[in-house]
Amino acid sequence: MLKDYAIFSLKNLRSRRLRSWLTMIGIFIGIAAVVSLIGLGEGLRLAIMSQFGFLGPDVLSVQASGIAFAGPPGQAVANPLSDELVDEVGKVNGVEASIARYIESATVEFNDVQKILIVGSIPGGEDRKVIETMVNLKTEQGRLLKDSDTRKVMIGNNLKEDDEFGRGVKVGDRILVNENTFEVVGILEKKGSFIFDNNVFMNEASMVDILGTEKEKVDVIAVKVKDQKNIDNVKANIEELLRKERDVDKGEEDFQVESPQQTLEALNSTLFAVQLFVYIIAAISLAVGGIGIMNTMYTSVLERTKEIGIMKSIGAKNSAIFTIFFIESGLLGMVGGIIGLVIGMSLAYGISAVGRIFLGSGLIQASIPLWLILLALSISFVLGTLFGVLPAYQASKLNPVDSLRAAK
Repeated sequence: MLKDYAIFSLKNLRSRRLRSWLTMIGIFIGIAAVVSLIGLGEGLRLAIMSQFGFLGPDVLSVQASGIAFAGPPGQAVANPLSDELVDEVGKVNGVEASIARYIESATVEFNDVQKILIVGSIPGGEDRKVIETMVNLKTEQGRLLKDSDTRKVMIGNNLKEDDEFGRGVKVGDRILVNENTFEVVGILEKKGSFIFDNNVFMNEASMVDILGTEKEKVDVIAVKVKDQKNIDNVKANIEELLRKERDVDKGEEDFQVESPQQTLEALNSTLFAVQLFVYIIAAISLAVGGIGIMNTMYTSVLERTKEIGIMKSIGAKNSAIFTIFFIESGLLGMVGGIIGLVIGMSLAYGISAVGRIFLGSGLIQASIPLWLILLALSISFVLGTLFGVLPAYQASKLNPVDSLRAAK
């Protein structure tokens, strides 16, 4: 029986095709906005999380505060960290290891193509093993660096692709870093992070002796905590030490002590605030679309008064009339939702693809999870049925005699 009602309702909508399309505009604009913007936001969130996901929960990073987005960590700061602080941080209760990291921008040349990339240091001795464990450092091709390597480097996984230098870098190739020749001995496993996948890594000694890195100015101090359950206490102790060593008061710190989880939580909060704004705008659009459905269904009731009277005079029950109009409004919402979903997905993936091409950033991604698809379809159907209840109820309560008389 419901199948017959649905077919009958579908025929009625097709007979008023233009009005049906105009009614659905509000619905699919709202759904398209929700799907596309949330899809882009979710893709951005996942991309950002991947930048830090390879770091364990027992890791802290210490760096001097500087100008945001001015370059690599530790750059553009008035008061950089000193190498003496590395040993002091290592003495803090609960710290297993404290390691200096040097990070610099450098001109990397290969295949007659030059790029500005980040060069990161790999410490020597026992610290090398600690860093390799902290960041799960493994090679896809070749090998990791050794203490004895001087003019040798490892490269991020993306640099093996042809679109970076016109020809992919392979193990054994030689590259120029600030006009100094280095041999590639290893290609790191892909991390999904530009922190690793697009960078060059060399021994700390090579950076100091060959690139001229100032050993006294540390860009980042990587801290491994003995017990991750005590990470908050360790973080507080390090902050207290740095305030004393750098002679700053609480609330006026010129440094940052952060864990990857804290960074992700802050980013998630920011993204949620942006998405909440999107939800509000989309809700307004969907409400307008729902009112349009209600208006169309009320008009349909008035236009089909005679039809309703005839159906009732030949035995149609109030419930049957209600069901027909109820299904019609639900179909308007559902079809509008499907169209909006297709448009939204196309916009999300299209915008992300164009963004990656023109901005060259892997952070611009789209992700449309299954829950978002189901939510969009559910919302559109519920809106259609919700705003169709009153017109359907009005149609079911029409008196057949009055309906036939009013239609003459």
